[in-house]
Amino acid sequence: MAKLYIVPTPIGNLDDITLRAVNVLREVDFILAEDTRTSSVLLKHLGIEKRLHAHHKFNEHATVRMVAESIAAGRNAALVSDAGTPGISDPGFLLVRTCIEAGIEVETLPGATAFVPALVQSGFPCDRFCFEGFLPQKKGRNKQLQALADESRTMIFYESPYRIIKCLEQFVEVFGEDRLISVSRELTKKFEETVRGTIGEVLEYFSKHAPRGEFVLVVAGKSKSNRNNQTDETASNDPQHEDFTTYIDIAQQSSEYRSKSSKTPKA
Repeated sequence: MAKLYIVPTPIGNLDDITLRAVNVLREVDFILAEDTRTSSVLLKHLGIEKRLHAHHKFNEHATVRMVAESIAAGRNAALVSDAGTPGISDPGFLLVRTCIEAGIEVETLPGATAFVPALVQSGFPCDRFCFEGFLPQKKGRNKQLQALADESRTMIFYESPYRIIKCLEQFVEVFGEDRLISVSRELTKKFEETVRGTIGEVLEYFSKHAPRGEFVLVVAGKSKSNRNNQTDETASNDPQHEDFTTYIDIAQQSSEYRSKSSKTPKA
């Protein structure tokens, strides 16, 4: 029986495509792409000649049934986004749900996604975190942030270069200018950059350096002692609080960590 394959694609460096993803893209009957122009560049790089069909947020509601019917008729399909894993801040959820409801098997390949490397290299706890993706541009944006004001887990956001300054300014209002943050941009690309420090310091940095590329913002969760107004003695016995305090101490001792960017040139 035919199935839908969810195929992650590189977020910058084309060499990050997996061998399994290449084989699936070669073997399926058709490929659904968020932007056929972007995906055609990847297919050309891989030496794959395959017809692409547009599948994006503006047409997915009108086409998912037709796609599901085509798969049910025996044609294997692959869904790709412009970069990363479909369904993660990209089209995919609606098609996956429709296929599941129709009894069609869905197979998701592991692969590239921007928030995982940004989270790991932030230095914040990775055992528990919440992924928020892109905040609403207008309605509901502040409400969603306010709901996270007391969040203790590491928080992850996506943002465009056009709204990064506004986003950081709102973070200052909600989380405070002294909350620690790690901001990564152009991940896996030649000019990949990660800037770490307090939200106030990172805001100042990008106010002086023109933001370019897509951003992943990783924000430290609120310490347990601040949430519950615990005494210093009680807080000192909390392992999570100890980890957070150690992280702050390290940051305070290292001016390089707090105020300089970390650049990793890519071949």
